[in-house]
Parts: sequence; C-alpha cells; structure tokens
Amino acid sequence: MVALTAEKPTITKALILGDSGTGKTGALASLVGAGYKLRILDLDNKLKSGILPKIVQKDFPDKIGSIDYEAVRDSWKASSLGPVPNGIPQSFTRALGLMDKWSDGSMPSKWGPDYVFVLDSLTFFSDAAFNWAKSMNPGSKDPRQWFYTAQQAVENTLAMLTAESFATNVLVIAHVSWQDRPDGTMKGYPASVGKALGPTIPAYFDNMILCQTGAGNKRTIQTVPTALVDLKNPASFTMAATLPLESGLATFFETLRK
Repeated sequence: MVALTAEKPTITKALILGDSGTGKTGALASLVGAGYKLRILDLDNKLKSGILPKIVQKDFPDKIGSIDYEAVRDSWKASSLGPVPNGIPQSFTRALGLMDKWSDGSMPSKWGPDYVFVLDSLTFFSDAAFNWAKSMNPGSKDPRQWFYTAQQAVENTLAMLTAESFATNVLVIAHVSWQDRPDGTMKGYPASVGKALGPTIPAYFDNMILCQTGAGNKRTIQTVPTALVDLKNPASFTMAATLPLESGLATFFETLRK
C-alpha cells in the first residue's frame, strides 16, 4: 500500500488561454524577474518585435540574457489557387526537433526547474501540424485524414511535454476557441486543429489559467473557473482567484511551490 502525501511541486506545466491582445506573451516577463530562464519556441513570429523583450529591458535589464527564443514558421506564396506553402512545410518537424534538442545543443527535457519551456503558441503549432499532415498526403480526397493526422500529432506532442520525463517547466500559450454546446451554452477551449481536439487538451494539464481584459482595459490572470472557461490549479485553497498580469505568473509559480 502506498500512502498519499502532499509534496511541493518543483515543476509546473500550465496551459495559458486568452484572446489575442490580452497579454499572454507579455505576462512571461514576471518569470524572468523571478529568476527563471525562458526558452521560447516562437511560432507566432512576433517575439522579436513584441512586448516581452521591451518589458524585460525596462524592468529587468540585468536579466535580458535569461530569454532565448527560436522563431519557427512556414513561409507562403501567392498562387492562382490562393496562398500555398512556399515549398515543403517544415515548421512542425523543426519545432519537434527543437523540443528534443535546442539550438545550443542542450536537451529541453533535462533543463530542470530553473528553466521554462514556452510553446507560443499552440494555435500556430496546430496550423503547422496541419500543413505537415497535408504535405504528407497531398493527394488525399478526404480532408478528414489531414485533420486526424494533425490532431494526433498535436496531442502526442502535448503528452510528451506534460510527461514527468520532460523535467522542465512548461507553458503552452493558446488562443480561445469559443464553441456552442448542445445545451445552448458556450464554452472556451484551447484553439487547435478543428474543434474536436480542444475539449481534450485540458486533460493533459494540472494548471489552466486565463489572461483577460476587464473594466478600464485592465489585464489580469484568472486562476479559478468562470462560467465560460473551466480553469484549474492544484493550489486552489491558497491561490488568488485573480492576479495582476504584470506579476501574475511569478506569483502563480511561487504559490504552487509553497
């Protein structure tokens, strides 16, 4: 018989949801201030010119070296049939390669508790998976094969990142897909390939939080469930329901470790 004990977690795996413009990427800055080293897989291709390095440079200039990122995205070209990939789509396979071995030769799965691997974002990673699946079987007459292959690839990737063997903090950033349910209500799920995968993704994470913009354009991080999104965390008795965006992620990590 194995007795249950309450152990302090040293590794955090979290899914960060939010509509575009709610500050999901900028919220990472507080983790830099808290001493974490960020390694960001940037499929949105916005990090270099985005808000995160500006915040860190302003608030934590001595820690700007704590951020390293790899921008990965397929290129497209115009055609008579509309935009098409410029060559064979490679961003999905390249992203997987970086999850196994980073550009400096280190292994993300062995970085440990002082590092945070960030997938920014699941939405664009899912697009890359679909483009990859389509390129693998371009002659398919049933598009459902592309969707199924891409969904399996994304789900297997999340299973890998959230497994105990991936011994590094993981943050997966995702946009929200608002879906109508049979009972007439609406729920928000992580945006991915199609709609079927969204409700399954949260099962891989112990932590699911929401970046949102409220009254007066004030941005916050919600940690407890809302009527529209089923959020969760294992420290619900001590975790504040709402955290300021500017310091929220650092507080979230700290609370989980107490």
